[in-house]
Amino acid sequence: MTHLKSIRLEPGRYPTREAYPFHLPVFQKSDPLLFDTPVTFFAGENGSGKSTLLEAVSRHCGIYIWGENDGRRIYRNKYEKDLFRCLSAEWRDGRTPGAFFSSQIFHRFSEILEEWAVDDPGILDYFGGRSLLTQSHGQSLMAYFRNRFRIPGLYLMDEPETALSPTTQIELLRLLILLGKQGHAQFIIASHSPVLLACPDATIYSFDGPEIRMVPYEETDYYRVYRAFMTERERFLG
Repeated sequence: MTHLKSIRLEPGRYPTREAYPFHLPVFQKSDPLLFDTPVTFFAGENGSGKSTLLEAVSRHCGIYIWGENDGRRIYRNKYEKDLFRCLSAEWRDGRTPGAFFSSQIFHRFSEILEEWAVDDPGILDYFGGRSLLTQSHGQSLMAYFRNRFRIPGLYLMDEPETALSPTTQIELLRLLILLGKQGHAQFIIASHSPVLLACPDATIYSFDGPEIRMVPYEETDYYRVYRAFMTERERFLG
């Protein structure tokens, strides 16, 4: 079961076609992206638009993104975060709450959680009963994942593998498989990890090309490159 059935880009509502992200070729099509499986991946090279669309889906669905204030930037693209205004979504049983995760903003979230715990120590019970700041980065991430994902909802994750060892990535993969079978949590994940992308029966959308398309695991660049490197590393190093 999935909470979010589909999203559709609405190019006719774009405020511009000259600035990022509205100029990207993958955002010019209006065919819906279907979410028929509990786990869906957005795969593609940096700059392909996968993380941008993931954030837009989060904003469109009313899921808050913990982030830093970027007001100090000398130049700011005024269109950069407006893609969510040009989406439409179809839900199975009405809008569902959830959470957005990014390794880049997780530490800030952990600091805020620590401040809240001063007045309400019980809040840490929702994240394993221990301060996330007192654990290694990988341990704190898995503590967050194991406890937060027990709550039914829609979870969007931007490159969760960034701070995880291969062993911990496998641990996260097993958690995704387990929660997917239970049917109460839905995941949309932007990832470069061939470990996570190996999730059985997951949907993989590739952003590498003129349009977003569904691909099998074995046709992702990540699988092909890692497999070739492991079997023919001399060719890559020579």
